Amino acid sequence: MLDVKRLRVLREVAAKGSFSAAAESLAYTQSAVSQQIAALEREAQTRLVERSARGVRLTEAGRALVRHADVILARLADAEAELEAIAGLRGGRLRLVSFPTAGATIMPPAIARFRDRYPFVELSLEPAEPPEALERLRSGDCDLAMTIETTFLSEEDDAVERIHVLDDPMYVVLPAGHELAAKPQIRIEELASEPWIGGSSGGCPDTLILQRACNLAGFEPKIAFHSEDYLAIQGFVAAGMGVSLIPDLALLAVRDDVVIRQVAGEPPVRIVKAAAMREAYRSPAVDAMVAILTDVGAEFASERRRLALAS
Repeated sequence: MLDVKRLRVLREVAAKGSFSAAAESLAYTQSAVSQQIAALEREAQTRLVERSARGVRLTEAGRALVRHADVILARLADAEAELEAIAGLRGGRLRLVSFPTAGATIMPPAIARFRDRYPFVELSLEPAEPPEALERLRSGDCDLAMTIETTFLSEEDDAVERIHVLDDPMYVVLPAGHELAAKPQIRIEELASEPWIGGSSGGCPDTLILQRACNLAGFEPKIAFHSEDYLAIQGFVAAGMGVSLIPDLALLAVRDDVVIRQVAGEPPVRIVKAAAMREAYRSPAVDAMVAILTDVGAEFASERRRLALAS
């Protein structure tokens, strides 16, 4: 393996025409330059420099190596500049994945704020539900993943750091003509006899939260339909097919033929977190985005609380 520092010395000898001039340029002693060239010749297993009373002359092998050294050192300089830019958030990239409701609410202002502060960092955002997002994070396909946890289930994984962004309370969604629609708050047990519209079947956090909320209220919910689309869930509710629990992040668009009511007492909550790999080195862009997301999440939650109190 050829030593890069010695390649720099050889290139300087070629440019200056003598060991002494190269030594002066590099702030080395002439003896140090001679030793570096001798060591490089041992690494290359061939003579690189011809020494004479009139100075030094590169051999054919020396000239070939200098041509390659020019390319290698230029690429290293580019790499060093790029690493410096990444460290200073003046370059690099940040790959984000997010579940749809966060992608439609808190991610746009967070990305806009990040881009305003760090315009030279390349950003990308792709949709992924929490299980897929975490899988992509662990496989290295993304740098930061938005995910959801519940108050009653937590996944242990020492390799992944999860940073709280906001609590996302669930609201009861009823048909506009429902007998309970006039009440400002509704107890879950009041809906024990109703059919329910749930999120995705399986391990969907929303469905698990709905199931637990009903169980704590003393009944097993009858899930009539499942859907991943919150507007579709609103459509089922509007058509009288059942009632539902929908998180706050999914309620920026509400149909006219449904009503949204607070859960009496302590409402069920989704916990929205930003997940990143817990590594010795992590891109500064990841930590910068996490800081912005926590700010945006706090602002979003504060505004939604204000609106809820006003209503």
